[in-house]
Amino acid sequence: MNSKTRTALTAGLLAVALGLGATAQSASAGTPRSVSGKPSDNITRIADFYGTYIDAVTDEDSGNLGDALRAHYLTPAFQKELAAWEDREHADGVLRAQNVPLAWKVTDNGSTANRTEAVVTLTWSKSSTTKLVVDMTRDSRKIFHIGAK
Repeated sequence: MNSKTRTALTAGLLAVALGLGATAQSASAGTPRSVSGKPSDNITRIADFYGTYIDAVTDEDSGNLGDALRAHYLTPAFQKELAAWEDREHADGVLRAQNVPLAWKVTDNGSTANRTEAVVTLTWSKSSTTKLVVDMTRDSRKIFHIGAK
């Protein structure tokens, strides 16, 4: 194959690839998504923790960020309780699993004068989810309990 033929073939492949890319891009265009929250809201805070924690575990594979997030968002007593649970169960106590979910959702489950309760739904596959109950103190805004629903 001579250089003119290679150049023509390369140009043709690029044109087809670029054309397909533009078609795929316009087909997937739609209304932009938005996510909102506020730092004074405990449900937002629980959602922020789970989103960031899952990213940290996925990105760092047991690095220091997950530990730093636990120290920031969990009460000291619950961190000790979680460590004991993890030693006994050989799993991540925040996720209650040995692997990392594909998606997560946090839903308000009610509040009292002292605490906020949320249900965290972790999605593992198209047909597999786990629901956890997460409790946060209203005064310190720290998580003091994660358990099965």
